[in-house]
Amino acid sequence: MAGMDAFIDRLDPDMCVVTAAADGDRAGCLVGFACQCSIEPVRYAVWLSKANRTYRVARTASLLAVHLLTREQRGLAELFGGETGDRTDKFARVRWREEAGGAVVLEDAAAWFVGTVVSRTDGGDHVGFVLEPQEWGAREDTGGAPLLRLSDATSISPGHPAD
Repeated sequence: MAGMDAFIDRLDPDMCVVTAAADGDRAGCLVGFACQCSIEPVRYAVWLSKANRTYRVARTASLLAVHLLTREQRGLAELFGGETGDRTDKFARVRWREEAGGAVVLEDAAAWFVGTVVSRTDGGDHVGFVLEPQEWGAREDTGGAPLLRLSDATSISPGHPAD
């Protein structure tokens, strides 16, 4: 795969936090693999690592919430990317609320949406969750702020090993 690095190393996607709630449990993680995947109907795909606690909760969740962060919200990125929910209650350290069907929405995110899981696809070490947006919102005070990108988050040490 060394040759593929010439392509992948040029990418700098927006980072987002994905939260899941199911069976009385909640989890969230920082995600770099996410994008719109359909125009009509609008669909968005997020890819969760199988090694991640959020994936374990999301396997049975009917809804996921996806949150955009600005560069100034690096603290949220560090919490959701650098800590594991296996040891830390991340939600005890942030402002959050329940939205559509019990989905967990981070109140300080720049923008968010809650989507119904319409399909799951095994992609190797990650599983893709295709979401149909149901509810969404944004903070007006972050409208012009640059979004957190992969290049802004590379120094965050993952809260769990990749495998």
